[in-house]
Amino acid sequence: MNDRAPVHGPVDASRVMEVARQVLHTEALAIEALSLRLNRAFVDAVSRIRDCRGRVVVCGIGKSGHVARKLAATLASTGTPAFFVHAAEANHGDLGMITSDDVVVMLSNSGETDELIALAPHMRRQGAALVAMTGNERSALAQSADVHLDAAVDAEACPLGLAPTASTTAMAALGDALALALLDARGFSAEDFARSHPGGTLGRRLLTTVRDVMRSGDAMPTVPLDATLAQAVVEMSGKGMGMTAVVDVRNAVGVFTDGDLRRAIERGADFRTTPVAELMSRNPRRISPERLASECVALMEATPKVTQLLVVDAHEQLVGALHIHDLFRAKVV
Repeated sequence: MNDRAPVHGPVDASRVMEVARQVLHTEALAIEALSLRLNRAFVDAVSRIRDCRGRVVVCGIGKSGHVARKLAATLASTGTPAFFVHAAEANHGDLGMITSDDVVVMLSNSGETDELIALAPHMRRQGAALVAMTGNERSALAQSADVHLDAAVDAEACPLGLAPTASTTAMAALGDALALALLDARGFSAEDFARSHPGGTLGRRLLTTVRDVMRSGDAMPTVPLDATLAQAVVEMSGKGMGMTAVVDVRNAVGVFTDGDLRRAIERGADFRTTPVAELMSRNPRRISPERLASECVALMEATPKVTQLLVVDAHEQLVGALHIHDLFRAKVV
């Protein structure tokens, strides 16, 4: 139950801004100081993790536990198989998830967290390598580790000097540095990242091909080269793409669009007898089904007012059609 009486009256805007700026300044200084203290131990940690045959097990409790969860997620998404284990749960059965091929990364600002210290000898019996990230190089956890990463800060950003703030920020930043140094050491690429994030924007941009989003078969508007304007209009209306491909056997020789239809009306063309070939646009924009869907955007933008593309195979035979709305639906743009 919270018995604290509410504070009435307006917030002191200048005081709010002063505290906020001081917090950000303190945390920025903590990270800058951390970068200057990086040493061979960091390289050793990267080397051990990159070369381990198992997975990285990230462990912590309290606020450090929250940072540990984030580190495990960042490692896993950047090419280093990793998972989080809660220190208390590890002492009650989850230790069985750890093997001699693993590297265990333990996070504790004090380095004296009872649950972590109790785990260290069990890790050694398991044969797993231990990397400790603490704010105290003389702590029990630091001394028991194979590698110690120094995450010490001069002061917390909390005005009371109590809440973990600069220390957790520094630890999170050091964890990011570790994960991204490993990314670089593994030669992890943007395509690799996309495969780990198929549901994200980058994943869709780097993994979705034209074949994945194009319209094909009966959904693809096509008329033969000898079709009339009336037949072309019926096909356009039925397929809802604002155009129809014009094919000679299976080769795409042209496209008849809404714009071509307006010009036919202006000319007073007889829709029943005029061949679509007389008013179609020749040499339409084409793209391969194996190209990335995101490349369609640049191709469409290269020619003003082009919002559809024909999809042709290596033999220039029509296999599909694509409208910019298809790209929007696939969330590629």
